[in-house]
Amino acid sequence: MSASALKIGIAGLGTVGVGVLKTLTENAALITARAGRDITVTHVSARTRARDRGVDVSGYTWLDDAAAMADAPVDVVVELIGGSDGPALVLAERSLAAGKHVVTANKALIAHQGFGLAQAAETASVNLLFEAAVAGGIPVIKALSDGLAGNQIVSLQGILNGTCNYILSVMDKQGLAFDAVLSDAQRLGYAEADPSFDIDGIDAAHKLAILASMAFGTQIDFNAVAVAGIRAVTPTDLDYARELGFALKLIGQAHFSQAGLEQSVGPTLVPLSHPLARVEDSFNAAVFEAEPVGRIVLEGRGAGEGPTASAVVADVIDIARGRVSTPFAMPVHLQRIASPVAQDQLKARFYMRMTVRDEVGVAAQISSAVRDQGISIDSLLQRGDAGDGLVTFVLTTHQCSNAAIDSLVHALSDIAAVASPPVVMRIHGSNEM
Repeated sequence: MSASALKIGIAGLGTVGVGVLKTLTENAALITARAGRDITVTHVSARTRARDRGVDVSGYTWLDDAAAMADAPVDVVVELIGGSDGPALVLAERSLAAGKHVVTANKALIAHQGFGLAQAAETASVNLLFEAAVAGGIPVIKALSDGLAGNQIVSLQGILNGTCNYILSVMDKQGLAFDAVLSDAQRLGYAEADPSFDIDGIDAAHKLAILASMAFGTQIDFNAVAVAGIRAVTPTDLDYARELGFALKLIGQAHFSQAGLEQSVGPTLVPLSHPLARVEDSFNAAVFEAEPVGRIVLEGRGAGEGPTASAVVADVIDIARGRVSTPFAMPVHLQRIASPVAQDQLKARFYMRMTVRDEVGVAAQISSAVRDQGISIDSLLQRGDAGDGLVTFVLTTHQCSNAAIDSLVHALSDIAAVASPPVVMRIHGSNEM
């Protein structure tokens, strides 16, 4: 190859960093052919130098301070430290200011700091690329910025967290409780020791905010994402969902209209006919409704060494080819500031499960409370003895507003026979103003 080698530095040698080193080494000839030039790792940095990572790092220049990567003789800085601020942010800002391209898998960094970093990248005429930050090895960022560049995105939905999808899949298949499956997921490495970011929906919300910004040409607004996790989901919910013709998934969805930008993440009943209903285990998927192309479905491994490293290397190859692009598919000065949609006015169908005392007339009391809120019941199901004289009630509604559902939950708390606060989830495909 006549072009000089592209020199890269990697900050962070955890699972993904090691995967990048392996991919660049094992697929070197193929990568060189596709990039049009050699790609060479020259500098690395991590918290602990002596750790056995299964790869030999002795041939690279070691930097104890990751921020020093910005001053090293490299063309590209690969940031794999993690976190929305601290060392990751310092490294990214200093690298861009120094005229170096930045590639990252850090979804929290992009969700919270992406606009400012994009401005810095455009000012320096360098790349800020983050394909690996969303859905691992699935090329969702490139799909939005390149493949669908001529389309108007109408809406997007996705299963954006492999940990949650794995937990819900095992609960559904084996009838196990949430806590038991979470413990198993931690043992297998699917969930962190502190799984809060995953199971409480924060990780998926980071990714959704990034996708929404790219899809609709709006500035990232992570704080406007309505977020709920899966802690309250039980095998009973999964059984009822299946009986009603749904799969239960943690879904991130976004829609832009004259009313504003809606962004939400939460456990959702998805019709069995929908592509997301068939996504199992730790897989991720994204569904874009666009004009004129129609529906686009992307599915694959959403996390782990191989898939995430694949996405990082793809971004590095783009840089090696000499391409410089705007980080969010359009210049930052053209990104709109979107008003968050009024969540209480959004309409959907809802699923509601509650435990009630097995008393005469309790069904009539619940029906009256529903009627008083102007909500129409689509179905009402009752299961037998739940222990201690309790039974399980499940109802699904026709379309109603979030405000009406919130009022219903409050009204049900005043019924003495209702033994615990209702669990409420959306039914996919019916949201509107």
